[in-house]
Amino acid sequence: MSYHDGNPPKLEVPPLPEPPRRDDPPKILMLYGSLRERSYSRLLTEEAARILQEIGADVRIFNPEDLPVKSPKHEEHPEVLRLRGLCEWSEGQVWTSPEMHGNITGVFKNQIDWIPLPAGAVRPTQGRTLAVMQVSGGSQSFNAVNTLRILGRWMRMITIPNQSSVAKAYNEFHEDGTMKDSSYRDRVVDVMEELYKFTMLTRDHRDYLVDRYSERREAAAKAVLDPAHPKAQLL
Repeated sequence: MSYHDGNPPKLEVPPLPEPPRRDDPPKILMLYGSLRERSYSRLLTEEAARILQEIGADVRIFNPEDLPVKSPKHEEHPEVLRLRGLCEWSEGQVWTSPEMHGNITGVFKNQIDWIPLPAGAVRPTQGRTLAVMQVSGGSQSFNAVNTLRILGRWMRMITIPNQSSVAKAYNEFHEDGTMKDSSYRDRVVDVMEELYKFTMLTRDHRDYLVDRYSERREAAAKAVLDPAHPKAQLL
């Protein structure tokens, strides 16, 4: 049965929510895309985490080392459940991938593949803020961050305008893993500050910001047929 019956619901002016009042630290999840012992995407992630913590964020970094390759037989794997739990916990995310063969790595994509768009009536990424970064072994490129933006849009996240692309990453970090003082690090600070601001401004209104007419209509139709249907719970 289709809910398109020739009688679309009347359109309404979206009500504006009350201004946010929370001042607790925003919760930021960070993902990176390499398993190398000296992984520059991990080092960049850790540098960004230190910046975020310094400006007041609560940060968690997910280590993909033990995450299995996407397969139905691993749905209850502890690391899969941990990743999904961190996504639900988060209010914003930072995604960092190396560029390999002109795009993101399989290690990074595997993490995104494990995060479902709908999980019953819960959406682990919808409305959360997102910052994207990449590292390159050669000259500066934006292939990976462009792909990350496509993934962020598909996961219905609020991807901030700024981004970071670190060229010749092997030159940009000290032996202890901290990032050298450079224009690249300045950009990382810019991106993390922007993510912090966007998260503080939107986190209390993420459901409002991504609420869709088409989904409200579908949910209403499903509620008539089956009040227990997961989509009906979105009403």
